[in-house]
Amino acid sequence: MSETRDSGQHSEKPARKREMSRRQFLTYTLGGTGAFLAVTPLVPMIRFAVDPLLQSAGDSDFVRVAPVDEITAEPKKFNFQRVVTDGWYVDEGATFTAWISRDENGNIFALSPVCKHLGCTVDWNTNPDLPNEYYCPCHGAHYTKNGKDLAVAQGPLDEYEVDIRNGYVYLGRLKPNSRV
Repeated sequence: MSETRDSGQHSEKPARKREMSRRQFLTYTLGGTGAFLAVTPLVPMIRFAVDPLLQSAGDSDFVRVAPVDEITAEPKKFNFQRVVTDGWYVDEGATFTAWISRDENGNIFALSPVCKHLGCTVDWNTNPDLPNEYYCPCHGAHYTKNGKDLAVAQGPLDEYEVDIRNGYVYLGRLKPNSRV
């Protein structure tokens, strides 16, 4: 006996619409819920960590330090206070020091007293062997009047931004020394 095939009929199964099984539904639902519950507590933590970066820095970084008529060619030490914000901690009365003097042209400049070797404080003209130089008593670093490093230190003293207004010297942020 021979079998005959009808050439007009197809033996393929009709295409079925792919449906989600219960197992897949539960997997997606529980996975999404777990991810949501895991990420939700992170949002306030990320906001807490990033918040200081989103705060405005304020109107001016310059602080009035000394009258212009007190500044001479000989460096003088001036203490001043500035508001310092460190993350969420705000120190209203942080004290800073600057060595302020005039150069050969009469221009006023200010140097940081922080030694570039290990962060000790330098003083002006305190070592009799090194006259007219900044000297660091910690490890013997010394600098010229312009802050150029002469020994031990890895670089010149940092310089403050200076602004002269209404007969007073205002100091801004520290910057790399532009004098040497």
